[in-house]
Amino acid sequence: MLNILILYYSRNGSTRTMAQHIARGVSAVTGAEATLRTVPSVSANCESTEENVPNDGDIYCTHEDLQVCDGLILGSPTRFGNMAAPLKYFLDSTTQQWLNGELINKPAAVFTSTGSMHGGQETTLLSMMLPLLHHGMLMVGVPYSEPALHTTTSGGTPYGPSHVDMKVSNTDTQTSFSDEEIQICQSLGTRLTNIAKKMSAPPKKCV
Repeated sequence: MLNILILYYSRNGSTRTMAQHIARGVSAVTGAEATLRTVPSVSANCESTEENVPNDGDIYCTHEDLQVCDGLILGSPTRFGNMAAPLKYFLDSTTQQWLNGELINKPAAVFTSTGSMHGGQETTLLSMMLPLLHHGMLMVGVPYSEPALHTTTSGGTPYGPSHVDMKVSNTDTQTSFSDEEIQICQSLGTRLTNIAKKMSAPPKKCV
């Protein structure tokens, strides 16, 4: 089975929901499966720790998950136009994987969610691309052949899927996704998986 790693950090659930929509796009490709992983929070309190396994949701990512994946899709909420610190903290720990070249030539993509329409979606997506490029990964975006990019009035960019978290109030824990946002998430999952599938196929013999 082709293994696509969807690695994300989510504080309020929106980025996690995006990861699940992307996973459905991955699973739509025959012979492929999505592995969802997250990362623990970081704290300024040096005595603050978390359990090795979270109480709910997806389990924490390991370096071995990176090594065995055939493609990587990275997701984070926006933090002042940048990726969230917990995801950056994990990526900063992948020096050995960089030295070993474990991610070279694997396809990669990024996604994000924000709390406002102009909350730094595109700069966050670009910031997540930088360490992946240092790892030698091949970046995959969303082409304008995707119809939802032309009709969305909320999230969605050619750099990767995005979501505008339009809550009714500050106390509302529910967030709704537009049809276009969901379609763009699933489309990216399918596109990256098809690319990974082509790259992993044995070369054709010359007759």
